[in-house]
Amino acid sequence: MSNVTRFVGLDYHLDSVQVCVMDASGQVLRNRKVANDTAEIRQAVCGTFRLDEQGRVLAAVESCAGAAHLAEELMQDTTWTVTLAHPGIVSRMKQNPDKSDHADSFILADLMRLGYLPKVWLAPEEIRQLRSLVRYRAQLVKQRTRVKLRVRAMLRERRLKAPEGLRGWTVGWLSWLKQLEMDEISAFLRDEHLEEMGRLSQKITAVEKKLKALTADDAMVKKLQQLEGIGVITAITMRAEIVRFDRFDSGKQLSRYCGVTPRNASSGQKQSDAGLIKAGNPGLRVVLIQAAQRLINYSARWHAFADRLKGQGKPHNVAVAAVANRWLRCLYHQMQPDQLVAA
Repeated sequence: MSNVTRFVGLDYHLDSVQVCVMDASGQVLRNRKVANDTAEIRQAVCGTFRLDEQGRVLAAVESCAGAAHLAEELMQDTTWTVTLAHPGIVSRMKQNPDKSDHADSFILADLMRLGYLPKVWLAPEEIRQLRSLVRYRAQLVKQRTRVKLRVRAMLRERRLKAPEGLRGWTVGWLSWLKQLEMDEISAFLRDEHLEEMGRLSQKITAVEKKLKALTADDAMVKKLQQLEGIGVITAITMRAEIVRFDRFDSGKQLSRYCGVTPRNASSGQKQSDAGLIKAGNPGLRVVLIQAAQRLINYSARWHAFADRLKGQGKPHNVAVAAVANRWLRCLYHQMQPDQLVAA
């Protein structure tokens, strides 16, 4: 029996998967569409082995909704190594005017064969479930924020102002809003908005309760909550999105993943910053920017750091992002596995 390696590119779709199988020399042995089913994918790949051949299979699938689940299923059902590919980088590497499933699966297989495949970390199932809950909560919060904006817009349109000293969305402010004399349509809209806000708040509370129950014994969440300015939801979000600090080679790499490092725009002798990088995790970036704002307000060290930057002419938003970046790089060393065990 001869040992061979098959390099497989899987172009994933909801109902089908384009399977390209390639040998070590780059010859395409098969490139065809099959149903989105692990048994059919396995049959398409295994059919390329001759009776006197055995070996390993290295497969690549572009990261998208459902791809992680497919990769995990394939690895459970077979001895294959399945890797998630970074969709943005793969897209730039294609440089092909013709967009087809046939070509996409070929590129994935060839990149895997050459060792150039840009990889994405495959999170365990329990982490993917935790992420789903965290992101669902974020969606609910955004919906509630939109309702609040509609209420504010309605009040501005009717030139209605709260009494002096009442802060928005406090118990007193809401009591004033409910008792406010308005025309029939405005009163109806106000009541509808308040009812929707109440419903969304109940949902958010239920999701938060579930998140706290899931992470009650999590060492990383407990350690993060001990830090100044970090609440339970921020800690759980970081746990869900970062997962493990030691999967990054450096604090700089971690900050880049979180989207809080400045983007450099340089050409020739010209160098300038161009805001935060567009890559990274947008949901995590929002949480970290909010955490940085709290650090500036409540931590003398980070307040002084932000003041120094603003004294150099940096805008407030730039100072906040710099605090998030610097704090995260420091946190990288504090959250290594040996530090969590010691805690």
